[in-house]
Amino acid sequence: MLREIRPAIVLLVALTLITGLAYPLAITGIAETIFPLRAHGSLIEKDGKVIGSALIGQSFTEEKYFHGRPSATTAPDPQDSSKTVPAPYNAANSGGANLGPTNKALADRVKEDVEKLKQENPGMPVPIDLVTTSGSGLDPHISPEAALFQVPRIAKARKLPEDRVRQLVQDHVEGRTFGIFGELRVNVLQLNLDLDKVSAG
Repeated sequence: MLREIRPAIVLLVALTLITGLAYPLAITGIAETIFPLRAHGSLIEKDGKVIGSALIGQSFTEEKYFHGRPSATTAPDPQDSSKTVPAPYNAANSGGANLGPTNKALADRVKEDVEKLKQENPGMPVPIDLVTTSGSGLDPHISPEAALFQVPRIAKARKLPEDRVRQLVQDHVEGRTFGIFGELRVNVLQLNLDLDKVSAG
C-alpha cells in the first residue's frame, strides 16, 4: 500500500515546497528588487519616521490642511463589543457604509457637509468626493477639483498666496494609470507634506 501512495506523498511535498515556499519567496524577491517602495506598502517617512502610506488615507481636520474624502470605517464600541462606533480612516476595518441613497441619516450627513463646504467657498460647486465616502473608506486620493476647492481656506489659514497653493495642487495631480485607467487624482498625504515644506520655507 505504501508503494501505491508514495508517489502521491512525494508529489504533495514537492508541490507544497514549490508553490508554498519557493514561488512566494521568488515573487517577493522580484517585487523587492523591481518595486522596493511598493513591496513595503508605499510607506512615507518624515524625519526618519514612518508617518503613513501613500495607499491609505488619513484624517486631516485642521483648517491649514487639505481634507480627504469622508470615511465610513468603524471600530468596536468600547462600551459594548457587539456594536460599532465611527472611526474614520481605521485601516484595521476597511469598508464603506451600508446606507442606501434614500437613507435619512446619509442624506442628512451629506446635506450638512455640503452646507458647511458652501460656507467655506461660496459660489463654487461642491465636488462630490468631498461629501461621499469611497468603497474602502480609506481612499488616499481626492480629485483635482476637490483639492482646488480647498485652496482659499488653506491659503488663508497659512497666509500664503492662493496662486502658490493652487500651483502646489497642480504639481501633485497624478495622471490616469497607463494613460487610460482611472481618473486624475491628488494624494492628500503627500500634498499636505509638501504644503508643510512650502509654509516652513
